[in-house]
Amino acid sequence: MIEQAEALEAELQPSGVAAQGDESILIAEDDPIFRHILRRWLESWGFGVSVAEDGAQAWEILQQERPPQLMILDWVMPGVDGLELCRRARATPCGPYQYILLLTARDRTPDVVRGLEAGADDYLTKPFDKAELHARLRVGRRMLALQRNLIAAQEELRFQATHDALTQLWNRGALLDRLRTEIQRAQRTHVSLGILMVDVDHFKPVNDTWGHLTGDAVLKEVARRIQHATRGYDIAGRYGGEEFLVLLPGCGPEQTLRSAERLRSAIPAEPVTVGRTDISLTVSIGATVVPDFAESETEVLATADAALYQAKSEGRDRTVLGRPPG
Repeated sequence: MIEQAEALEAELQPSGVAAQGDESILIAEDDPIFRHILRRWLESWGFGVSVAEDGAQAWEILQQERPPQLMILDWVMPGVDGLELCRRARATPCGPYQYILLLTARDRTPDVVRGLEAGADDYLTKPFDKAELHARLRVGRRMLALQRNLIAAQEELRFQATHDALTQLWNRGALLDRLRTEIQRAQRTHVSLGILMVDVDHFKPVNDTWGHLTGDAVLKEVARRIQHATRGYDIAGRYGGEEFLVLLPGCGPEQTLRSAERLRSAIPAEPVTVGRTDISLTVSIGATVVPDFAESETEVLATADAALYQAKSEGRDRTVLGRPPG
């Protein structure tokens, strides 16, 4: 009978590999017949199933980049038992929470307490009813869904706290934090950092002529073009009003100027269309490069701002590279 169960299990899928399903679950069970029964139940309920024949194999599966979030662990297994697996899982809380259901024939209160104190979320005594197992797993699913919603809400709050609501770029506070970090990195690694202060030319007439809603649409499109014209690891944000700040890690003077000119050319490449109105835009850019000697973010921004003022005073739609003092 054991041979038949193992053959059926092999036909379904090799051990340790998860089937497709709406939720991933790990079975760690050394009894092949019981393991096969559990697997068939779980797959019929829509789970993607990973199977381990002992605790050591289960622990290997849990080291994967995306391990199962639900676990059914047998208490008694050779080598690493279910209790030890619980302890290990709870000792390394580096990812999303994992819901653990512990299975055992032990039903004394001290055993239940030991299992729960080891880190199990729930406890089911063999033999158990199929419907009861399904109900307990639904509880686990609800807990994991609540966790996902909480993580999503936290990410949304973090995004709102660090990004500009209109352009979805980094906001001023987050930009200054990133600038401080990148300056420190440049000093530590002796690699230059390019800075671009970008200002939309003649933006006030846009608001005065077509209204602030049109002005907002223009800023959103400028932000999109800035993102498109910069590298994936460059840092772009709204510094304030119609000014944007772009950080260019690893860029010396020549690379910074090339990046600035590419960005400057991208803005007037075609008019910004808002409704039936086409609006032609240009930008002025003040650029500077942070060398590997000590320089504060205040000095860096002052240099870029002075370069931007020079670009605007010389007729706009141009880039000026400012040199740090000294």
